[in-house]
Amino acid sequence: MEKVDLRRASPELYAPSARRFGVVEVPRFEFLAVDGRGDPDTSPEYADAVAELYALSYAAKFASKRMLERDYVVAPLEGLWLGDSPEPFVAGRRADWRWMMLIRQPDWLTEEVRGEARARAKRDVSAVREATLAEGLSVQILHVGGYDEEAPTIARLHDEFLPQNGYAENGPHHEIYLGDPRRVAPEKLRTVLRQPVRPV
Repeated sequence: MEKVDLRRASPELYAPSARRFGVVEVPRFEFLAVDGRGDPDTSPEYADAVAELYALSYAAKFASKRMLERDYVVAPLEGLWLGDSPEPFVAGRRADWRWMMLIRQPDWLTEEVRGEARARAKRDVSAVREATLAEGLSVQILHVGGYDEEAPTIARLHDEFLPQNGYAENGPHHEIYLGDPRRVAPEKLRTVLRQPVRPV
């Protein structure tokens, strides 16, 4: 049985340059999502959200194999960081951060597979909902290093690249976590920093 890797199928979206900002067109994707607020390093709500997302995502993977004979690699964790401006993120005021954590799902999962996954998930996944994102035109870059070191790149994106290239923000800040912080040293973590934009 072939195992599909959603990340490798779209390298332009998941493997950007770490040296320069790139402009991409992000199509419509299906996700599992959990919403919350607070410091991701200390909030039990955040830890529960991530655990629930993975529990349901793996249940969906196994249900897809069993019911559809289609296998895939569970996609990386992603996060939308929500606010009226990027200032709380640049300033590092983590208690003020609102977030939507996400894991992308294959577009072939049927309602029957989704229902089976919820029934067989190994923990309560009632907070997990289905979400569709169609970000469209976006600017992104690969950040290599700890999450606490992202702020200068985010500031450069909003304060320099966007105005200099005729773009304005058109949605929340988006991060895609390509490494597991439990297994990878902070200086080796790889995170896609993405900002949906519109021409001005």
